[in-house]
Amino acid sequence: MKVPFPPANNQKPAPLNRTATQTTPLNPASFSYEPKSVLDLRGSPSPVADQKPLNISADQLEDHVLINPQLDDWDSLMRDLGLHDDPSPVSKPFQSSESQIHYSNLPDFPPVNSFDSAQFVASDFGLLSDIPPYTTNHSFEEGLSGDNWNAGFDYVNELIRLAECFETNSLQLGQVILARLNQRLRSPSGKPLQRAAFYFKEALQSMLTGSTRPAQHAANSFEIVQTIKAQKTFSSISPIPMFSSFTANQAVLEALDASLHVHVIDFDIGLGDHWASFMKELADKADARKAAPPILRISALVPEEYATESTLIRENLTQFARDLNIRFEIDFVLIRTFEYLSFKSFKFMDGERVAVLLSPAIFRQVGTGFLNDLRRVSPHVVVHVDNEGPIGGFGTTSYRQAVMDGLEFYSTLLESLDAANFNGGGGGDWMRKIETFVLYPKIVEGVEGAGRRGTAWREALVAAGLRQVGLSQFAEFQAECLLRRVQVRGFHVDKRQSEMMLCWHDRHLVATSAWRY
Repeated sequence: MKVPFPPANNQKPAPLNRTATQTTPLNPASFSYEPKSVLDLRGSPSPVADQKPLNISADQLEDHVLINPQLDDWDSLMRDLGLHDDPSPVSKPFQSSESQIHYSNLPDFPPVNSFDSAQFVASDFGLLSDIPPYTTNHSFEEGLSGDNWNAGFDYVNELIRLAECFETNSLQLGQVILARLNQRLRSPSGKPLQRAAFYFKEALQSMLTGSTRPAQHAANSFEIVQTIKAQKTFSSISPIPMFSSFTANQAVLEALDASLHVHVIDFDIGLGDHWASFMKELADKADARKAAPPILRISALVPEEYATESTLIRENLTQFARDLNIRFEIDFVLIRTFEYLSFKSFKFMDGERVAVLLSPAIFRQVGTGFLNDLRRVSPHVVVHVDNEGPIGGFGTTSYRQAVMDGLEFYSTLLESLDAANFNGGGGGDWMRKIETFVLYPKIVEGVEGAGRRGTAWREALVAAGLRQVGLSQFAEFQAECLLRRVQVRGFHVDKRQSEMMLCWHDRHLVATSAWRY
């Protein structure tokens, strides 16, 4: 979606300090179907041509499309850890005086009848052959053009002006502009651009008022439960999370060359669900070679506030590895510790092959200087997954440019979600939770990170001696198969300068690249 922007005027951004955040462990159970590879198609990768599009209600979403029946019993696991879905003690994600949106005001997700361990492994691609093709009949604007750009989009200009106030330190003017925006953007409703603008307005307001944002406090049990459900729903209606996981996993598997002693340093573990299909692939390789059980070690960088999530991740993945007869170990290293010790904060073993997974978030948190120490680890591959677009970049973005790029990226992303949304449009109950618990925290981090100066990540990787290598044709083929199985018109796979990209029409939403020495 094209976004109407005023002419650029180059302003210097003011630096902004940012607070780090933290993570916890997982627990999978028995499987009804075990995939034989990262993307086991169980036959022809082409879609079923004569199958009619499905008409599915929200209540049926749990049983449809990309939900895997292969994750652990999250409900019972969360209960064992004392987590509950009570919104009463929750903090406010948005602090706007005009747009008081509380977590407790958000509608509940449809009930989950069988929340077994495999249900949350969004990256388990063995089910693709069982997924009926889904086609949407929704029509969306391809973008605004010409003189119509500014009609009804005055809030875009106001947002840009508000962002510029941070660069010129005109905070009093910023308060005046913010008051107008609070009248114009009262809630996250409407078309994708208007909803994206609302979240950017809230992010800028949190910076202007100094209010606590989601990443600055340890999540309570309600927030954790809602985040898990929102992420699960996101993975169920959009190919974006699966594409990110699949391309990263495939790049690592190809680089490790059938090694059964693997150490992965994950700088953005999230909820850890993306490692399930990778673990299954390792187990299958060991079985096929009649070899000893494989060894997988994961070192995950997490913020201090991530203790409960880290517990969930550890328990889920440990149980999953036990079921697959994998010798598994996971260590969580605090971001603050890594800032002092760099790669000395991780444990390494003789004979293991090392892979490193990067995302834009780590560069916002600690900069790119640590890449100079990467050669000491001798990684077989370094994989970078960019699912935040230009706003996720580090080093050169001004606040103004971050808002402009971010509006375009997130309005595009929301448009793609609307196309895949079974409820038929933006602003629905499920969409609101995805936006609140998955997308909004990333918007806040991206806007705040715009004030930091440093070397851009791509330049830093090259300066560290790494060279970009292309992903295999096999990976591209399977990524195409992934999209054929989830027929939401508008998505396609593209390759540019050795990057594999998931695009919505002409805008890329995910870009995965592999790097080696």
